[in-house]
Amino acid sequence: MKKNLLATLIATAFLAACAGMGGERGDTRGAAPSRSAGEVVDDAVIVTQMNAKLAADPELSAIKINVDSTQGAVRLKGEVKSISLRRKAEELARGIKGVKSVNNQLIITG
Repeated sequence: MKKNLLATLIATAFLAACAGMGGERGDTRGAAPSRSAGEVVDDAVIVTQMNAKLAADPELSAIKINVDSTQGAVRLKGEVKSISLRRKAEELARGIKGVKSVNNQLIITG
């Protein structure tokens, strides 16, 4: 299990770094601010760790929560059944090394 998680983490970080390296730094036509390969990898690690935490949690594993991270700012989107699950997801994100802020956009449906 740990080998699979590590392999997934490495592959995700590598692919994210490759995707973030396209284009010239001087080319700003409608592009987001440039990020270094290290920042892209850091964000990929944060997203992978958060997805692993969600999958390991018995209350949150069945819920589809979209996780995004840009320069350590994590955004959570999706639907949860209670305020306690919304808070729990946010606390999991805040506990990850490198997370600078959490924008919790989870909607309570229950």
